[in-house]
Amino acid sequence: MNAKECLKLLREIKDVAFATVDKNGNPQVRIIDVMIVENETLYFVTSRGKNFHRELLESKKVAITGLTKNYESIRLMGEVNLVREQKKWLDRVFEENPVMNDVYPNDSRYILDVFYIDKGEIEYFNLSQSPIYRKAFSLKGKKISQKGFYITDNCVGCDKCRRNCPQQCISKNEPYIINENNCLHCGLCYEGCPVKAITKVGE
Repeated sequence: MNAKECLKLLREIKDVAFATVDKNGNPQVRIIDVMIVENETLYFVTSRGKNFHRELLESKKVAITGLTKNYESIRLMGEVNLVREQKKWLDRVFEENPVMNDVYPNDSRYILDVFYIDKGEIEYFNLSQSPIYRKAFSLKGKKISQKGFYITDNCVGCDKCRRNCPQQCISKNEPYIINENNCLHCGLCYEGCPVKAITKVGE
């Protein structure tokens, strides 16, 4: 799995959740269609009269989440921009997504603007396998946010974390090691460590 394949999955899901923040700082979420994916860039549209449009222009950021039928979750946190050649891209969107003609017939389509995301961070999270599998990818060199937990040198090897881990993703070592690709980030090891040897990333 890589960033390109994750974007392809979002296109296949098509109807995904887009999250923004409104002018009052309140979270907003909507189901929006992923219209085109190519060259590690995702394209979508919305009309200029919608609050969603204003929120995109004001924050220049969006978070997207989709779930496949196989319980693969793809999350994209990215920077949003308007395409330069709006008519060209909008006509292409309607050509590749003909159902849009039923919603915006004839020239009414031109109330829409085409946005794209080509820079951000993608997280792939597969719940259909055991242990679970997760991996983060960068779009256009965007710095990936570090998450989860790690075990420090204060570890005394009591084995409690390994025994209690719901995904069995902790290995014996000196100190013990958490396999981040299989970690739920649930925090059970962190809360249960008798010597406080486990630290949350970023704290």
